[in-house]
Amino acid sequence: MHELVLRASAEQVEPLSDALMDELGAVSVSVEDADVDSEAEEALFGEPGLQAPRLAWRQSTLRALFESEAAATDAATLLLAQAWALGAQLQSLQSVPETDWVRLTQSQFAPVEVTPSFWIVPSWHAAPAQAETVIRLDPGLAFGTGTHPTTRMCLRWIARQARRQPAAQRQRVLDYGCGSGILAIAAALHGATQVQAVDIDPASVEASRANAAANGVTITCGLPDAAHGRHDWVLANILAKPLTLLAPLLAGRVAPAGSLVLAGILERQVDELRDAYAPWAALDVADRDEDWVLMVATAAE
Repeated sequence: MHELVLRASAEQVEPLSDALMDELGAVSVSVEDADVDSEAEEALFGEPGLQAPRLAWRQSTLRALFESEAAATDAATLLLAQAWALGAQLQSLQSVPETDWVRLTQSQFAPVEVTPSFWIVPSWHAAPAQAETVIRLDPGLAFGTGTHPTTRMCLRWIARQARRQPAAQRQRVLDYGCGSGILAIAAALHGATQVQAVDIDPASVEASRANAAANGVTITCGLPDAAHGRHDWVLANILAKPLTLLAPLLAGRVAPAGSLVLAGILERQVDELRDAYAPWAALDVADRDEDWVLMVATAAE
């Protein structure tokens, strides 16, 4: 493989990327801040839910991979001859060693400890000796591998609550915005017998169904319209804005004396969520992890 590296302005990034991929045969193209690790580095993408100030850095580095040196050379020659590419600079053109990308990717994902006895373990790892409950989950298209603070807090809550609560009080569970299905699977592994997992993304629904089967548990998966009835636990790990809009729907799904568990909330958004749910439930912060909080309410009996 050969790598062509270009430096370009914000306006040139999209046309250069399109030309490299669609017309010049690049295997892949990546874009990064040309000023990374310097005083001029820009934080282009901010907090979840906030719009980026711009769609590209002022100066970007494009890295394009080609099957051969000739293809990379031809691409550089053709691109830099275009009037619209004036100012773009050739940084380098070099051979890159072959890489076992599967092995490299797998090496970046290790077992995740939720509690000393509850672990999330990729399929290529052995479970730790102390693990009594294990979810086998590989990184995929859907959100939720146990590494993000919001997911960890939800999983911790499930494990701790299962120890405190009789099985009859946690049989019916709704995972709203299920992603990979990790919360639904965790609830089933901790004794829930009627588990619904719903998401607006069909890929998440399929991922949840496949992950549940891989872990030997039965959950019902579908789009949000599939959610019905009231539940002992309603779990929603999304983001603050959609959680606010969903307040009447989610609160209405909680059975008497049931628990409403919300994540995807930053510390500065706590009051906003309390106010949004106040007509139906009194939310309190139950856990903190980095800048994120877990909020929980118990429905009236």
